[in-house]
Amino acid sequence: MKIRSIILLLPLFSVLAITLAVYQHAAKAAPQVTATQHAPAAKAARGSSASHDSGAISIPDTTLAINSDKPMSERVVHYEIAAKYDAKMHVVDASEVLTYHNVTGQPLDHFPFHLYQNAFQPKATWVTEAKLMGSRDQNYAKWEDKDYGSEEIKKIEVVGQGDLTSKLHYIAPDDGNKDDKTVIDLPVNKPIAPGEYVQFKINFQTKFPETQARSGWKRDFVLGGQWFPKVGVFWHGAWNCHQYHNTTEFFADFGVFDVKLTVPQNEIVGASGVRVSEIKNADGTQTLTYHGDDIHDFAWTASPRYKVKEDGIFQGQMGPVRMRILMQPAHWSQAERHEKILRETMEHFERWYGPYPYKTITLVDPEPDSAAGGMEYPTFITGYTSWFMPEGLHFPELVVEHEFGHQYWYGMVATNEFEDAWMDEGINSYTEVKILDSILGRDTSILNLAGATAGERETQRLGYIGVADFDAMAENAYEYYNSNSYAGITYGKTASVLLTLEGIIGEDTMRSALHVYFMKYRFTHPTKEDFLKTIEEVSGTNLRWYFNQAVYGTQVLDYKIARIESLPVNWYEEKKKGADDKNTVYRSYVWVQRKEDFVMPVEVEIKFSDDSKVREHWDGAGRWIKFGPYDKKAKITSAEIDPNHTNQIDRNNFNNSYRAEPNGKAARKVSNYWMFTTQWISQALAWWGV
Repeated sequence: MKIRSIILLLPLFSVLAITLAVYQHAAKAAPQVTATQHAPAAKAARGSSASHDSGAISIPDTTLAINSDKPMSERVVHYEIAAKYDAKMHVVDASEVLTYHNVTGQPLDHFPFHLYQNAFQPKATWVTEAKLMGSRDQNYAKWEDKDYGSEEIKKIEVVGQGDLTSKLHYIAPDDGNKDDKTVIDLPVNKPIAPGEYVQFKINFQTKFPETQARSGWKRDFVLGGQWFPKVGVFWHGAWNCHQYHNTTEFFADFGVFDVKLTVPQNEIVGASGVRVSEIKNADGTQTLTYHGDDIHDFAWTASPRYKVKEDGIFQGQMGPVRMRILMQPAHWSQAERHEKILRETMEHFERWYGPYPYKTITLVDPEPDSAAGGMEYPTFITGYTSWFMPEGLHFPELVVEHEFGHQYWYGMVATNEFEDAWMDEGINSYTEVKILDSILGRDTSILNLAGATAGERETQRLGYIGVADFDAMAENAYEYYNSNSYAGITYGKTASVLLTLEGIIGEDTMRSALHVYFMKYRFTHPTKEDFLKTIEEVSGTNLRWYFNQAVYGTQVLDYKIARIESLPVNWYEEKKKGADDKNTVYRSYVWVQRKEDFVMPVEVEIKFSDDSKVREHWDGAGRWIKFGPYDKKAKITSAEIDPNHTNQIDRNNFNNSYRAEPNGKAARKVSNYWMFTTQWISQALAWWGV
């Protein structure tokens, strides 16, 4: 979610953006195509929140939604929600029964809850930060009623302790903002002992804003994300329940979800989990029931205009997965394209990192201009496209791959996105590079159109180098300098750091480390040290020198070929008329400089005019080093740092090489591209003005 890597691409594709705008101005909607809706499941979820023998509260051991005969996570929560959506007012009225299992090992005397939709209020921390730091969705130049969101607990009862609504109080654990209402705390009358279950009965109302932060409504479309009261995570001896910030996402415990959604009968609905029943009501509404196992969140969408493709089955390692794709009518011609990249992505993840255990994956093409594109929830993702999307422009592929990747690096390996966003977005950006390189080509994974090409790995690096010295990767997501730094470091730097690490320990070793990490920590909440130690263990290498700088530090890496010299050994002798220069012996040197504070070993390749070459190694510890002398009947023609191009975190690649004599070929190529580009823009603007 958040500021996706696609945003970092926009400066690179200004020409395409203008052309796209021109085509959209003249566009007509594509014809609608009817698709069959998903049939209700044959049986309801087995198990219930109460034991048939004793009547005691418990959490179901259901497996209806997973390709496993037993639960795969330690199920801490069970959410049973009955919600009715008013499509005209964009309001949900609902009841929620939350069963919580105290696995903390200590008594719990209070419970904090996230109320995420309260972020969209004028004095909330989210809005304040968005104005200060920038937001991809909304600049809040002025406040409008449509921007307002709310989430209110009308009543909360603790079974066995009565109605405790009067004890609810808002807290702001991060910034003390008394006007922020995104976290509410509930003291209980009697502490919940270790090993015990407690059940909360909650009545709440949620009002969605016009889409912001991948949630809300646009015209007759709605994306129900972060829409219900969600309990915090008891982690490392304390409650972890941060406020909703402009640059944070989410953190929750695994469990079971049983959700009944009542919406108008003309709405087509997609949601997390599997659909288990569908009832048409006499008042013109329909009630759809969904069940999810071993997930930590539940999202849904509704629109009367979706076209549905659901005949795709992915044969996973653990069993078949139904691929359900909800497309906008104008984008229906791209349904096969979306399914293709989704299938190829799933194949790569299963082959490289581990199995996808769920029985469904729902891919949603959201309402255009809805700020709902590029989002992930368990078994549920949103894409991003436009009616004009040529095959060589790989935005849909990028977004679908990225969002599905979150099913692993967030969905199953459930890291704390408030505190270590790089472990979700960054690891996912690294695997995005690897998978898109494999599917679409290393230098064409973003763009391969009309002779123009762009690759994902360089795009990630470009997002990082402009903010390289602001923040560390190991930083609370809500404490970054601004949104650009958050995006550049969390996505771009992490991807670049892991690609560079791959050059140090080897591609196969890196892939093995990711596989071990996923299999060991899926359905848990690992820390950054769990990840880093896994890499060290699998590689058999002490990498602290690298992690301390790249992950925990803000050091910047920049090595430069500072100078090359080739002088005749006998320079002092007068050259005789008719002498053969081929017999002249030259003494040559190369100077390399470390310009910044990141210390890393580097290789330097030196080429000579007789086509010979030599490679040198430097530990990088000093500020500069001189290589040579080389006594040869040839001059140095060039020198290059990192000749294998494995280092993705060097801030300035332009000073990594040096030629004894200039080569004008590159300059002429750039000049020709610029002439072509400016003429294209001029013609497009002239057409637009007609």
